[in-house]
Amino acid sequence: MKTIDLSNKTVVISRTDSIGDVILTLPMCAWLKKEFPAVRIVFFSQSYTLEILRCYPFIDEVVCIDTWKDHSFEEQKSLLEKLEVFAFIHVFPNKHLAKLAKAAKIPFRVGTSHRLFHLLTCNIRPNFTRKKSDLHEAQLNFELLRSFNLKTLPELKDLIALLKGFQPQSELSPYLKDVLSSKRKKVILHTKSQGSAVEWPIENYVELANLLVKMDYTVYFSGTEKEGQQFRGALPSDSNIIDISGKSSLGELITFISKCDALVACSTGPLHIAAVLGIKAIGLYTDLRPMHPGRWAPLGENSRALTMNNTVNPQLEDIYNITVDEVIKWIK
Repeated sequence: MKTIDLSNKTVVISRTDSIGDVILTLPMCAWLKKEFPAVRIVFFSQSYTLEILRCYPFIDEVVCIDTWKDHSFEEQKSLLEKLEVFAFIHVFPNKHLAKLAKAAKIPFRVGTSHRLFHLLTCNIRPNFTRKKSDLHEAQLNFELLRSFNLKTLPELKDLIALLKGFQPQSELSPYLKDVLSSKRKKVILHTKSQGSAVEWPIENYVELANLLVKMDYTVYFSGTEKEGQQFRGALPSDSNIIDISGKSSLGELITFISKCDALVACSTGPLHIAAVLGIKAIGLYTDLRPMHPGRWAPLGENSRALTMNNTVNPQLEDIYNITVDEVIKWIK
């Protein structure tokens, strides 16, 4: 396969879905910068993941595609043409963006062959499948870089190294600074996933919180305001169990996580944030494919993915049987 030289060129990495998915796409940016030091990386995302991208030093520009929605197709094409893109890599397939990249006559348009609309819009179509693969999501993303001098897919340790440099960029509000003032060790429990994963029961999180407080930890329950409304009524009344749901922007949450010792969650964005920040990131997973940790485990030197290790007859409900004691063992 002929290698396409990206030196002094502009490349778009397009991943317009969730926080965790965007984080697992970031290593591509660092790898491209290492392979082609003069390459310019433009990341296409949704606005709600912008604060994630601001924390990563290997991105030159971010385009939030939801800010383009009031423009006509021709106006969007003009905006894309002004970026002078040489290669557009559709990490997350998006039919509209695929049509737009072709209309803008971008020379190299990369998208998996498993999307029918890519047959009409992409001129580089790697043939691989995600759903049945044994590879991690972040490794699978690299299949899209085969034409750009990628010889072999990176190992997980290589991906963790490529995520180095992710640093918080936001100041904390006075309230968040105040609740962090405790000298006890600090653990965040992020109980919800906005429907992206199977969730551990709230009763387990409450039991975990009570035990951690007895072990001299301060426990923070995080989430959006909507998520907080779902679990607040179940939280114990204790000065060392603090509900911070709905009280931070994403940028502030990133900074808050960086100042804690551990975070426990199912397969969701804050878990991946904790992992790349280097704190203990303890993920609770089902063994069922394609939701298992082999595909979605957090990438960090201090991360751990827990399951029941049910390889005979994996079920979504496996996550319910992960014990509080097992989680505490990894927090300690």
